[in-house]
Amino acid sequence: MILLVDSGSTKSDWLLVEKNGDVVSTFKTMGFNPFFHDSDFIRTELSRNADLLAIADSVTHLYYYGAGCSSTHYKEVVHQALAALFPTARVVVDHDMMAAVYATSGGKPCISCILGTGSNAAYYDGKELHTLNSGLGYILGDEGSGSYFGKKLLAAFLYNQLNPAIQKEMQEELGLSREVILQNVYEKPHANVYLAGFTRFIASHQEEPYFRNMLVTGMKEFLSLHVCCFPVYREVPVHLVGSIAFHFQGPIRSAASELDIQVGQILQSPIRKLLEYHIANIFKQA
Repeated sequence: MILLVDSGSTKSDWLLVEKNGDVVSTFKTMGFNPFFHDSDFIRTELSRNADLLAIADSVTHLYYYGAGCSSTHYKEVVHQALAALFPTARVVVDHDMMAAVYATSGGKPCISCILGTGSNAAYYDGKELHTLNSGLGYILGDEGSGSYFGKKLLAAFLYNQLNPAIQKEMQEELGLSREVILQNVYEKPHANVYLAGFTRFIASHQEEPYFRNMLVTGMKEFLSLHVCCFPVYREVPVHLVGSIAFHFQGPIRSAASELDIQVGQILQSPIRKLLEYHIANIFKQA
């Protein structure tokens, strides 16, 4: 049996498949990022999933694409956790950027982007992946991501820049106060996931002028920094994957139009397209 995994910082999609690509089971777990989670944490959290434990000894190959797995060191953090939990499997760990490329490129040159809890982009020339302005994480970067827009919203709330009705709604329905926000951002772990959680609120108000402007401005900043840095950005399609890309397609297209960018596919999750790529190119070698 083969496990195929696409993991962001918030959630992970798992497919258990036969070698011919037939899907046996699907699983969802929390997301992992080796910037914030060590091997013991990842292994412990996955060990709590009874469904995964039940099939652990039957997995022969595991292909994991994850946020933060951009270097040998961080790949090894995840590899150690997975190898301990799936002792009979050949474990391959790679960056989630590769999953985005495999899911969207069709083997043709493109720029593939991730807009989820965090953000990133890379140019694929049809053979190799090229990065320039690699993601800097939610403190220094992640423009256009869930954590980015969460920061924008909470800062506006704390500075009393929102209209009174929105301020009141956030206080009463979300239970927000200065103390609650600062505690979650500065004292508790996984502040990036906490911040990204506010995109649901933004989505429910995205047609209001303030939020619309915030979204288009943020998407334009992401595209300007992470897509327009590639000289070919006007010549190839720009594909996007992730929940933020999917739910804020309107602002993305508006920002892309201003920058003369050709938007290609927008996928909420790359996992099914990723499976198609593996059936055609990887599983036959497993």
